[in-house]
Amino acid sequence: MIRIIIAGEHAIVRGGLRHIIATGSDMVVTAEAGHGSDLLGKLRNCAVDLLLLDMTMPGVSGVDLLRRVHAEQPSLPVLVLSIHDEAQVASRVLRAGATGYLTKDSDPALLLDAIRKLGDGGRFIDPKLVDALVFETHHSDVPPHEALSDREFQVLQMLAAGRSINEIAQVHARSAKTVSTHKMRLMHKLGLANNAELIRYAIRHGLTPSDLPYG
Repeated sequence: MIRIIIAGEHAIVRGGLRHIIATGSDMVVTAEAGHGSDLLGKLRNCAVDLLLLDMTMPGVSGVDLLRRVHAEQPSLPVLVLSIHDEAQVASRVLRAGATGYLTKDSDPALLLDAIRKLGDGGRFIDPKLVDALVFETHHSDVPPHEALSDREFQVLQMLAAGRSINEIAQVHARSAKTVSTHKMRLMHKLGLANNAELIRYAIRHGLTPSDLPYG
């Protein structure tokens, strides 16, 4: 029996995932978490075989949360659910420690297949992304944006999509000053001097998905 913890911000989404998992006789949901810190606490105290992670949660979230989970429990399989079907986003998640990546528009049967694959010690990539990810692995140089924090990466994407500092602050419930600090740090890390260079960098690396915010 594969014991699963579901982590995601929205209770209705977690309920839908629980319902799908209940159709599999070889798996069971043993815990849920709706906040990043809550997830870390439950992972320390609950016996689970797999983490099903929706990347959007309050508190510690996204790639930053994934890195912390991987640091504390490096052998725990993590299946990430995301709205994004871009290979660059999937690659970033996998490098942070995920063992599986599945888009949210996938068929429920594919979710069960992914859980079983990870439960058996394997890895699973959404079939729609396999070719793009295989092609990407031929690039040996790790791009500079891999060094960004999750929040800096989100700000980079949204700035490149034409969002203003104030719009980004509103979406992520942060102050404009905080977002400006993220922008300053990411531009320093990427060696960018102005917004035009930022946009060119994002386009060159395929970091401008249309369905922002990232999650």
